[in-house]
Amino acid sequence: MVIDFHAHVYPDKIASRAVDNIEEFYGLTMQGKGTVQELLESGRAGGVDRFIVFSAAAVPGQTGRINEYISSVCREHPECTGFGTLHPDVPDPGEEIERIVSLGLKGLKLHPDMQKFNIDDHRMMKIYSLLEGKLPVIFHTGDYRYSYSHPARLRAVLEKYPKLTAVAAHFGGWSVFDVALEHLLDPFCYFDISSSLPFLGKKRAVELIRIYGSRRFLFGSDYPMWDPGQCLREFLELDLTDSEKENILYKNALEILKEGEPL
Repeated sequence: MVIDFHAHVYPDKIASRAVDNIEEFYGLTMQGKGTVQELLESGRAGGVDRFIVFSAAAVPGQTGRINEYISSVCREHPECTGFGTLHPDVPDPGEEIERIVSLGLKGLKLHPDMQKFNIDDHRMMKIYSLLEGKLPVIFHTGDYRYSYSHPARLRAVLEKYPKLTAVAAHFGGWSVFDVALEHLLDPFCYFDISSSLPFLGKKRAVELIRIYGSRRFLFGSDYPMWDPGQCLREFLELDLTDSEKENILYKNALEILKEGEPL
């Protein structure tokens, strides 16, 4: 089994605009169109079986609509598992978390850089306390241009909420991978490999996976940034054992989703 734990999808009518915005934000050319149909077609062709899909609310008012959309995607496409979104300024985060659960969503995705809040912002503490032991959270983590998602901020949250199931995307620190290692080696969190292999290189990627341990990593494409099938091919070329690859491709994901054996 192969589970892509990091895929962004958008309604067809706004997907092109959303992809343009991501391209502008990162200064990178997207490989995908951002639609569910393309994700499923390219993923299946490339050997991916399941997808964790989500989007992030840029402003509080988008939160409900995005969560409803992601839920509808999952109802229509059973190979998709949805993660909701929250914004630190939603009027009642507890109510929205209950709604996320009622919609059948299995976690949350937060993008502090795009949503413009610090991971350890005081407004988020109530949210983390409500999520601790209840829903996993994928954090976009790291960017040399910003401080919002600095790995040290995530460490502070993990120390305060040790039962929070957190996934630090992009090896824990996109474009600041060694900074992530400095702050996130000791406190427990998961990592995904999305948007990292082209920048790290195969040798350093394997080194970091083994320093942290393969039971902490998840496969992810960061679609529409990259093509899921190509990401899978690049991952399979890493000099890892079959056991390490199985952990990353599906076992750790099933554990987070509470569909597998615990650590």
